[in-house]
Amino acid sequence: MRGDDGTTTDEATADVPTTVDRGRFPDAVSPWEDPAWRAEALAWVTEGLSAHGLRETGPRTVRLRPWSVLVRLTVAGPTPVWFKAVPPTAAFEAGLSEALARWVPERVLTPLAVEAPRGWMLTPDGGPVLWDVLEGLEGDAVDLRYWEEPLRQYAAMQRALTPYADAIEALGVPAARPRALPALFDRLIAENAVLTREDRAALEALRPRMADWCEELASSGVADSLDHADLHEKQLFAPVGGRYAFFDWGDALVGHPFSSLLVPALAARERCGPGVLPRLRDAYLEPWTGGGVTTAGLRRAVSLAWRLAPLGRATSWGRMFPVPQGGPAVAGDAEAAHWLRELAVAPPL
Repeated sequence: MRGDDGTTTDEATADVPTTVDRGRFPDAVSPWEDPAWRAEALAWVTEGLSAHGLRETGPRTVRLRPWSVLVRLTVAGPTPVWFKAVPPTAAFEAGLSEALARWVPERVLTPLAVEAPRGWMLTPDGGPVLWDVLEGLEGDAVDLRYWEEPLRQYAAMQRALTPYADAIEALGVPAARPRALPALFDRLIAENAVLTREDRAALEALRPRMADWCEELASSGVADSLDHADLHEKQLFAPVGGRYAFFDWGDALVGHPFSSLLVPALAARERCGPGVLPRLRDAYLEPWTGGGVTTAGLRRAVSLAWRLAPLGRATSWGRMFPVPQGGPAVAGDAEAAHWLRELAVAPPL
C-alpha cells in the first residue's frame, strides 16, 4: 500500500511492520522484490542479530535504490541495527568494511556480521550523520570550517591505508590508478548510450590532455590508496570524542587518494560558497606533508586529481542491481554522462 509520501507498507512482510521508501526511483528493481531472496536475507539477519544477543522488536524501514537495499532494524536497546545488500558489482563493500575495521578501527564502524560473497552486511548504528547536524543549524551558524577536521582525519586514514592498496584491490575494489584512467575513459565513453555526438567529439578532443594529466598525477610522488569517491555529508557520522567515522564504501576505488576531495569540496561550496575551497584543500593536505613532496607539488596533485575524479564518479553508476530483460531503465548512463562532461571543467583551486 503506497502512502502520499511515496513510501509503502510491504504486505509480504506483514509479520513485522515494514515501510518501504523508494526515493526518486519508484520503478527501480532490487532483489527485495523477490520473496525467496527476502526470506533468505531476513533469516541471515536474524542469525546475525542472535549471535550478538539481539532480536528484532519493532518495525523495519526499507530504503530501496538501484544500488542498494538498506533496512533499518528495530532491536531491543537504545539504537537500531542496519542491514545492507549491494549489487554483485559492489559486493566488495562488505569485505572492505570488515577489513577496514581491522586496519583503521578508529575511523569506521565494526560490522556485526558480513557475508562477503553476497555483499551483505549487518552494522550497528553510528548516530547522526554530519548532514543531520548541519541541517539543525541556522544558515549563518554553520562554521565555514565544518569540513576541515573531517578531511584531516579522512586524509590521515587514507595515508595509513597506502600499504594496503594491493590488498584492497584484491578484495574486489575496482582499480582506477592514474595510468589506467585513459583506458577507463575510453570504456566509459564507448558504453554510454546517452552521450551526444557533440559530447563524444568534445571528449575525444580532450583525451590527449587527459592522458597527460594522468601521467603527471601518477608521477606526483603520492602513493595510491583507498578513494571513497562519494564522501558527502551523509557518508560520515558526527564526531564522537572528536573522531569522525566514515562509511558507505559502495563507490570506492583504488587510485590516487586526492580524487576523494572532489565530492566533499563541492558539498561545502554549495553550502558556504567558493571561498571555503582553499582552506579545505589545505586542511586535507596537512596529513600528506612530510612525504618528500613539496606543498606546491601537493597542490598541483590535488588540482589534477580533482580534474580526473569525475571518471570515478562516472564508473560508479554502473554498480546497480541487474534489471530483468524488459524491466524499467535506470538513470545510470545519464548520471555517468554528466560526470564525463565535468572532465572539461577546470578545477576551482
